[in-house]
Amino acid sequence: MSWMACDAPGERSEPDSAVERVIASRPRDLGGFQVRRLLPSAHRQMVGPFIFFDEMGPARFPPGRGIDVRPHPHIGLATVTYLFEGEILHRDSLGSVQPIRPGDVNWMTAGRGIVHSERTGPEVRAAGHLLSGIQAWVALPRDAEETEPAFAHHSRDALPLIEGDGWTLRLIAGDLAGARSPVATAWEILYADVTLRPGGRFAVPGGHAERALYPVSGEMRLDGRRLAEGELVVLRDGTEPVVGSAGGAARLMLLGGAPMDGPRTVWWNFVSSRPERIESAKADWRAGRFPRVAGDDEFIPLPEG
Repeated sequence: MSWMACDAPGERSEPDSAVERVIASRPRDLGGFQVRRLLPSAHRQMVGPFIFFDEMGPARFPPGRGIDVRPHPHIGLATVTYLFEGEILHRDSLGSVQPIRPGDVNWMTAGRGIVHSERTGPEVRAAGHLLSGIQAWVALPRDAEETEPAFAHHSRDALPLIEGDGWTLRLIAGDLAGARSPVATAWEILYADVTLRPGGRFAVPGGHAERALYPVSGEMRLDGRRLAEGELVVLRDGTEPVVGSAGGAARLMLLGGAPMDGPRTVWWNFVSSRPERIESAKADWRAGRFPRVAGDDEFIPLPEG
């Protein structure tokens, strides 16, 4: 299906504020594991290059349980995994085997085609654990959609940490306040994890054309307006609203970047500026022409329709 066929969430515009649109999350159950889906939505496909944005959990797994996302394909995008709690073991068809832990970044560029799985590793599974974080997709520019697939891992200590008056920002990708993340990207992007101390106030920088805020935990207000849990708040270009904690500590994600070079077709795990490329990817997965993930012989079949 294309992005326009996504379930219409509760969305609203706010013409007399710094807020352009508010997007309510739609819950999804991934086999006993709950996610909140924000992008794409009925009225907003992307914010900057971000074309898919899910909050995972928080979910507590008892000993012996965990997540098992079997091998599946991607084209035309980069997946970005960022955790608040827990651990996920990534494997892909390039031979990468990489656990990701809170504050780290797993950045997988699908390009012309890659296959990966995401599971709970055996030691973590045996002990039981809490898992929460963000799974995002970043669309690739048209001239990079068929690039060679790649995978990069960056530890939390490698990411710039910016301190302000009552707030701390970990820069996941892009540049901000003279700092630049080591994560290599193909498009202008902004992605950050912002923590507010009690009473802290953070002025959202206005240097990127498209920006959105996603509250993760704690009570916050944006220019006096309450930020509700499970809502993505898209900001107007050029505004610099102030987010303040409304009591204790709080946490939010800041995402955006330059407007993408045109809309995309999204079907299952495939993203492309050319609908016919989606059809060829379907045929390739159905026929077994994608590469395999060594050490993980299961796979997710192509959906019907």
